[in-house]
Amino acid sequence: MSADTPPASPPSDEALMAALAGGETAALDGLMLRWQQPLQIFLRRHVYSDADALDLAQETFVRIYRHRENYRSGARFSTWMFQIALNLARDQARKATRRRTDSLETLAPDVANGLQAAGISPADTARLNEEIQAVRAALQELPEPLRTALVLAEYQALSHAEIAEIVGTTAKAIETRIHRAREKLRVALARWLKS
Repeated sequence: MSADTPPASPPSDEALMAALAGGETAALDGLMLRWQQPLQIFLRRHVYSDADALDLAQETFVRIYRHRENYRSGARFSTWMFQIALNLARDQARKATRRRTDSLETLAPDVANGLQAAGISPADTARLNEEIQAVRAALQELPEPLRTALVLAEYQALSHAEIAEIVGTTAKAIETRIHRAREKLRVALARWLKS
């Protein structure tokens, strides 16, 4: 390779998926490296447990591998992946409503320790921790369609059209869901928004 030759750009998600469907199992590694963290962040907003989010992210990649032949050539990989993850998160949520074992309070010590390590006073840490718990609780209280639309828009920076494709509705419906979710959060978090 000469000094004037630009480096090759990494393969697209869709090219990696085509390679995986064609039998190149190593292509899954590339997809996992690229999408593991965004997928966990997305799932974390649905299951509120780092361990569950990690498990569901891994299960998502297992399903991607198992169903690699079902991937529609030309379809956007991230849309397909988020659909699989969303279905897994919904299944998990249905199970969790039957047996409520995780608590938002179990997440608080990690937040508090991190803030104190950053030099934030214990009083400010306690206040921030309380605000974080309030936001998590308010998100959890949103109806699932509103929460999903908001999380995909805010935390994954997906367009209304992309979200609509993931959840199987129209872009206008997603716009409405996001607006309703924000309104509900404003009401639920009014106490925190004043200060």
